[in-house]
Amino acid sequence: MFRRIVRAALTETKNVYQPMPERLVELGSLQSKLEDIRKANVLHHIELMEAAKQQGVQVICFGELFPAPYFALSTDPMWVPLAEDALTGSTVTELRDAARRLEMIVIAPIYERDGKNRFNTAVVIDEKGEVLGKFRKAHIPFGGNEQGAFYENFYYQRSDADPLFPVFQTSLGKIGVAICYDRHFYYVMPSLARQGAEIIFCPAITFGSKSQRMWHLEFPTDSARFNVFIGGSNRKGSEKPWNQPYFGESYFAGPNGLLDNLSSHQNLIIADVDLTILSEPDPAGWNLPRDTRQEATSFQ
Repeated sequence: MFRRIVRAALTETKNVYQPMPERLVELGSLQSKLEDIRKANVLHHIELMEAAKQQGVQVICFGELFPAPYFALSTDPMWVPLAEDALTGSTVTELRDAARRLEMIVIAPIYERDGKNRFNTAVVIDEKGEVLGKFRKAHIPFGGNEQGAFYENFYYQRSDADPLFPVFQTSLGKIGVAICYDRHFYYVMPSLARQGAEIIFCPAITFGSKSQRMWHLEFPTDSARFNVFIGGSNRKGSEKPWNQPYFGESYFAGPNGLLDNLSSHQNLIIADVDLTILSEPDPAGWNLPRDTRQEATSFQ
């Protein structure tokens, strides 16, 4: 029997630009270095694409807001000029070239500028270097936990797109995206699954004890319930001057459990995603779509 196997990758890394200031009060020294920061991180991720290509990867998802440190740990308008156009900006232009050269599908989460508006956006680029579309983060967190605070609403707004949760048809299958905080909302994964998503990528920057506990519960549960594969990419390490630790622990989950990490690179998680499983009988004997009580559902 022919099996539809996709080799997929997630990045697990952090800001690579150096030198970073030691203290928050010194962040102003980076005002003229924003383009250097962006270039350093984009180059780092293109190098990760090249390493992934050597291991046969066909689709790769970068981490949330990958071209920069996670600046939403504090409020500083200095970072706002980092936002760029999701079609013609420098980052997407460079990644389109890399995707074409390496014949790889890329999910690239950037800081997007659209007129006067700003969004946390994942751009989906196909292996020919064409932009298939974009997903804008639908839920914007602000608050704090025992480790630190986050002020994302200072920098960007929630998605205004219609549909709110698009699915992208690629040469490998149907791909959905949910960015970080989106994963906690009960209607997100089933909405993508109902539209035919086979692989859902969740780029994230997450920290704190409850977040870490849920990180290992949500994806396997949603994969089993909604018959999809989910890849969660989290930042790993800490970044000056905030020094907030990110726990990493990126992984792929499928309807029947966690997928083995095949990567030989410390900043990549690679898995063989067997999409054939999605059309096979559930090994538990379940048939959740058949047995769903439609009168009881509240998903919109």
